[in-house]
Amino acid sequence: MNNKLRQLIDSIAQPDGVAASAASAHLDQLTKPPGSLGKLESVAIQLAGITGVDKPEFDRKTVMVMAADHGVCEEGVSAFPAEVTQQMLYNMLSGGAAINVLARHAGADVKVVDVGVNADVAHANLVDRKVRMGTSNIAKGPAMLRTEAEQAVLAGAEAVAEAVKGGTRLFVTGELGIGNTTASAAVVCALTGLEPEVIVGRGTGVDMAGLTRKISVVCRALDVNQPDANDALDVLTKVGGLEIAALAGVILGAAAHRCPVVLDGFISGAAALAARALAPASAAYMLASHASDERGHAAVLRQLKLEPMLYLDMRLGEGTGGALSLHLIDAACRIMREMATFADAGVSDGQGAAQR
Repeated sequence: MNNKLRQLIDSIAQPDGVAASAASAHLDQLTKPPGSLGKLESVAIQLAGITGVDKPEFDRKTVMVMAADHGVCEEGVSAFPAEVTQQMLYNMLSGGAAINVLARHAGADVKVVDVGVNADVAHANLVDRKVRMGTSNIAKGPAMLRTEAEQAVLAGAEAVAEAVKGGTRLFVTGELGIGNTTASAAVVCALTGLEPEVIVGRGTGVDMAGLTRKISVVCRALDVNQPDANDALDVLTKVGGLEIAALAGVILGAAAHRCPVVLDGFISGAAALAARALAPASAAYMLASHASDERGHAAVLRQLKLEPMLYLDMRLGEGTGGALSLHLIDAACRIMREMATFADAGVSDGQGAAQR
């Protein structure tokens, strides 16, 4: 393993149990029945443990969109042609994509990183970390070289480090790449042992014939490449995608900087499984934003032992579900900072006289 990647993994610490306990104690003193705010309370406690601050505040939040192309598109696994990646990339860089709208509404920045788009892309708002011009066709052989997978992981982590220097303390995973649900399904199957028939979904909206073909392609990719379930880098190398590897790096980088990382949908979930396999401690820094309508996402969340905040039947990707969940995260933080305690309000805590 690359020395930089090993150092990154080794730098990830366990969350701060003292801060988490302090947050839990504070929540129990607020003017409400214990636990009555449900997931807002568990989110607040997790954020405290991650940051080491019992009442955290996130003034700057960034959606990290990793973009790359997939050689497997030549197998007809998507309802859209591969060139849509580049076209949507320019739309996103110009502020016209769904993630731009939702991130603006949530007060978050959008950082778009090219780790493997199959074109020469130039734009003032683009972060260029291109590893190669897209992956090879995983139905015929490995997606990339192992050194390229490592480079992509580090590209994601380095993009996080730069954003932290700019003041970001909370990250959302986003992605762009036609064909990436196919590669993600192969990664999930390789890492979990689940069958393609259970994991592969319709992605961009393929019909039943397209779904059958897509399942067949994932089966072929796993058979041809024989990825090692005990080696996440081998899985990413053989059946992954450059943006999937980079998202794993985003998760590892966020954890290394004690920043929460909000997972979007299925592709982000595949990256999270890879990140957890590389660094088990990184799992404590993950929050699940929503349950995607993509068929395999529920299974991925079960594997990660994560409960989503939202159920909206979304399957767009880009980080859109993650951006929507930021409103709930902000709400949890505001409850911690702004809600009165029983003592502050002179309200009985149910244990006796009113608190003064």
